[in-house]
Amino acid sequence: MKANLLTALSCIVKNPISELRDFYESRNRANNMGEALENYIKDIFAGTLFETDEQIRIEKISSVFSYQGNQNNPPDMIIKQSDAIEVKKIENQGSSLALNSSYPKAKLFANSPMITSACRACEDWQEKDILYAVGVVNGNVLSKLFFVYGVDYAASAEIYERIKTVISTGIESIPGVEFAETRELGRVNRVDPLGITYLRIRGMWGIENPARVFSYVYKLSECQFELAAIINTDKYNSFPDQDRSSLESLNNDKLFISDVKIKTPDNPAILKQAKLITFNR
Repeated sequence: MKANLLTALSCIVKNPISELRDFYESRNRANNMGEALENYIKDIFAGTLFETDEQIRIEKISSVFSYQGNQNNPPDMIIKQSDAIEVKKIENQGSSLALNSSYPKAKLFANSPMITSACRACEDWQEKDILYAVGVVNGNVLSKLFFVYGVDYAASAEIYERIKTVISTGIESIPGVEFAETRELGRVNRVDPLGITYLRIRGMWGIENPARVFSYVYKLSECQFELAAIINTDKYNSFPDQDRSSLESLNNDKLFISDVKIKTPDNPAILKQAKLITFNR
């Protein structure tokens, strides 16, 4: 069975775990909740949630993912021949996501300057769907987990690139300063008379978290643990029939799958069909 979001959701519903840090510290696999959340996402996709042999777990994860990233460059992982995944941890369900120098992605492109060469070379690819996995943590506990694809969440790259270009061009038009080549918004060299001071101008991107963005179709409750996923219908139907049937046939009265209409990020006047999948305990 090939790993995908639906198999991961089935894993969560069958084996809900909210005390992530205790779960992973007992296996010597995490020192903080950020690491625990990333390990949890890997394990639910790789089917290694309860694998106690670390060598076997590592091999299984390696067989599922073609790339496991770093904290400074998106994405956090790539499923072989499939989706990229970006994991975000927040401590309040009203908090925004800090994206730092990388604007939100509707898709992940191999020619993006924000990804590493290792990511670019992990397999033969040009573009990938990117899945955002956003966890709300309270202390050592995962209380909320929200999944949404970039195409349903973020605008097209040209929207963000236009803003970035306008800002960079405006900065570079300032007379009497020396600019240097940079991937950031700008860099000014030799600011002082000695020529030893420089100024880095960086973009610090952020985006409202999915729970707030999609509150018009679903509002989180106050239960101990809550899962929500929004998947546009075309993407949902692209998953194997077996995986859709397995999820839909789970005998759990806390699991709900419904049809909703969501706003298109580039033009909110256009609504598109989507599946809303929720589970709580």
